[in-house]
Amino acid sequence: MISFIGAGPGDPDLITVKGKKLIDNADVIVYAGSLVNPEVLSGAKDSAKIYNSASMTLEEVIDVMKDGEERGLKVVRVHTGDPAIYGAHREQMDILDKLGIKYEVIPGVSSFLATAAVLKKEYTLPGVSQTVIITRMEGRTPMPSKESLASLSKHHSTMIIFLSMGMMDEVVEALKEGYEATTPVAVVYKATWEDQKIVTGTLNDIAAKVKEAGIKKTALTVVGDFLGDEYELSKLYDKTFTHEFRQGVSE
Repeated sequence: MISFIGAGPGDPDLITVKGKKLIDNADVIVYAGSLVNPEVLSGAKDSAKIYNSASMTLEEVIDVMKDGEERGLKVVRVHTGDPAIYGAHREQMDILDKLGIKYEVIPGVSSFLATAAVLKKEYTLPGVSQTVIITRMEGRTPMPSKESLASLSKHHSTMIIFLSMGMMDEVVEALKEGYEATTPVAVVYKATWEDQKIVTGTLNDIAAKVKEAGIKKTALTVVGDFLGDEYELSKLYDKTFTHEFRQGVSE
């Protein structure tokens, strides 16, 4: 069985225990070398055959998986973050289905969750935003017509933007279609890595600040009033609020 593994956002300690065990016991490892921290593979067996998929085609990746499976070897496919977010693993799984090769998916910590952690923020604040939009700016890969950044910005929800650092000026202009120009923004480069960088500002100045910091790729942009300090307290721990596990008290 092939194991697709989410390697986490960068810090090698943030891979799941299950994912780590599978990597350490694998005979064949195919990993996304342009994004996965190589330290995640530090416990691999000396005899393990390791392939960096950054220079491989889809067909070459499948050939390695198929060969390993036919030889009775344990094969793992290591993706950055969680493979369900811009991981391009669906196309691999569909081919494995056609080949009759069984597989499993081990979830990982996505970089968008690591970004919230290093910012020490919560994406869903009561009275501010209860909706999180994960998206990207249109580039070489087109976006569905109803999912333009400008149209999504009009929801005023928390927004997390992947794969768009090379187009910050265009990102900002699109976001201003819906958000106020003073809306807070944070750009986090390589969250949880040793060379992590955090840049904060507003839609008015974030593009200039990002350029000054020299950030051109491998970063997330998060936008919304969740980055501010005003919000309502959660009902979950409100002493006057009754729920299944606690009877509220009157004031």
